[in-house]
Amino acid sequence: MELEQIKGIGPKTLNILGRLGINNTYDLLTYYPFRYNFIKRSDINTLGQNEQIIIDGTVETNAVVLYLKNHKDKMTFKLNTNNMLLNVVIFNRGFLKNKIIIGTKMTVIGKYDKKNNVVVCSELKFSLLGNMIKIEPIYHVTTGINSLQINHLINLVDVNIVDYVPRYLSLKYGFKDKDVCIREIHNPHNYEMLKQAVNRLKYEELFVFMTKINYLKTKKIQEGLTRKVEREKIEQFIDKLPFRLTTDQLKCVEEIYDDLTSNRRMNRLLQGDVGSGKTIVAFIALYINYLAGYQGALMAPTEILAKQHYRNISNLFPNVRVGLLTGKLKVKEKKEIYNGLEDGSINIVIGTHALISEGVKYKNLGLVITDEQHRFGVNQRSNLKNKAVMPDVLYMSATPIPRTYAITLFGDMDISSIKTKPVGRKEVITYLKKEQDITAVLSMMLEQLKKGHQIYVIAPLIEESDKIELENVTKLRDKMNLAFGRYFTVGMMHGKLSNQEKEEVMMKFKNNEINILISTTVIEVGVDVPNATMMVVFDSYRFGLSALHQLRGRVGRNDLQSYFIMISNTEAERLNILTKTSDGFSISEADFKLRGSGDMFGTRQSGDMQFKLANLRKDYDLVVKAKDDSLQFLKNYGIEYKYIYDDIVKDLNCLD
Repeated sequence: MELEQIKGIGPKTLNILGRLGINNTYDLLTYYPFRYNFIKRSDINTLGQNEQIIIDGTVETNAVVLYLKNHKDKMTFKLNTNNMLLNVVIFNRGFLKNKIIIGTKMTVIGKYDKKNNVVVCSELKFSLLGNMIKIEPIYHVTTGINSLQINHLINLVDVNIVDYVPRYLSLKYGFKDKDVCIREIHNPHNYEMLKQAVNRLKYEELFVFMTKINYLKTKKIQEGLTRKVEREKIEQFIDKLPFRLTTDQLKCVEEIYDDLTSNRRMNRLLQGDVGSGKTIVAFIALYINYLAGYQGALMAPTEILAKQHYRNISNLFPNVRVGLLTGKLKVKEKKEIYNGLEDGSINIVIGTHALISEGVKYKNLGLVITDEQHRFGVNQRSNLKNKAVMPDVLYMSATPIPRTYAITLFGDMDISSIKTKPVGRKEVITYLKKEQDITAVLSMMLEQLKKGHQIYVIAPLIEESDKIELENVTKLRDKMNLAFGRYFTVGMMHGKLSNQEKEEVMMKFKNNEINILISTTVIEVGVDVPNATMMVVFDSYRFGLSALHQLRGRVGRNDLQSYFIMISNTEAERLNILTKTSDGFSISEADFKLRGSGDMFGTRQSGDMQFKLANLRKDYDLVVKAKDDSLQFLKNYGIEYKYIYDDIVKDLNCLD
């Protein structure tokens, strides 16, 4: 059935529907209401002054119209509600005068002026609502058409609708037929039936989407590099480490080893809280790759962290040539690294985003590792991956961003998790305080300082801002000097310092020559001072959950009890998430529900994909259910339900 075949749709209406994105009958049927009006008869005896009223009655007097200026009018009549007589006033409805005559049954909707017994009417319905609830669909409209007209056109459509939910799943969940649910969503009988219809249609959207994603996962398994590395060599290396790997670390090494020695390309996320030991696992991955004769690259978000990795991996593999590439190197030094990468003499390179600069060429790059991947944009990560023909890819993060979290659940990325903490580590106690609690916070700081411990104080800005009143490092340094300067040393570090100045400040802090370090998020990663047992973050509402979680990881790096204090007068609900959990994946899940998943097939990192009904944040449980069902469907029922399977996968090219 074509739109032109529907009674009442001519060229003009066809053009109007086109503006709404309705180009065929299926578009019309699935042009769902964006909200509903729930209309229920009011009890006039309980209404207050100027409250909304919805009431049935019989017209007691014929309507009288008073014509006003500017082509406006005012119509009045009396309505008998059986209990009382109401005066009804409605503006600019004079054209209805001939329909409002004595004896007419109607429902009046408006505001009730109780003092004067007048209903200022906004809407008239020429039928009795009674005591039942009427649910009216409200659609997005445009000039030339209203919700009532759209609903009328939908009800004229007669077409068979393809149901993409397999019969066995409909029986499993007690779903009604798709066509019944579509009729219900446009003409609800009651709230419960509407809820069931919406839930079933959401599930279908998600089931189709998950089936495409999971099909893509199998379809896009790519052949990777072939490596032959004896497992015994890796075990011998692990046994010689000066510390024992945790069970989770060993499991992650095993998963990565299996990936690297398989014939498929690795695309894996290694996640674990700060200090859980992700870095050593990544180093072992680089070692496996090196033993197979390939180059490895590890990209860190800051120069401080890149240098720390470089020192550690150089000490760990004294016989391996390791290069350090950052934007701050001199031209001659960069050229040496470029040459070493191109001729293959450098086996492993550690660096910042300089690794993806135009002049960098690799001889045989086999493994790409991105550390703290949430700090890089999608394009940056892809640029490093594209430096080789088919490298294996490992992402590392203490708190995956929502986009990455969504892909690990629903996309083509495998995941390895380190959940166990090193022996002796205690949970960091986290508080959320308001600005008026600063005296109590200062007392907590003094208690730690008296014990000989050190403190980070974090501000989001470097300099004073006239537009936004935020604490900044300079102001905070002055305040901390005022509070503690007589007995303790206060230092300051931020992004505008030179690299040498940063290193000097950090060295003094590590040596406990600085007791309180005022800093921006430059210390978010790459700083390890075990004696620092407290961090205070001002204006914490300005930070994302990932950044705050990373900052918290700078304390609690020994067996001392540590504390993380956020100061903010706003966004308590969001920030309280951090007071309830220290698990990076739980934080990512909460962040995902708040922000959405981002565009899995593009570069957007927040917001949702375009479903007609489903919402990846609000319908999270339904998403997981559809994911599991789609996997089972592809595994066991793809051929049996071939008509569904073919329709679902026929347009996969648009997702590639």
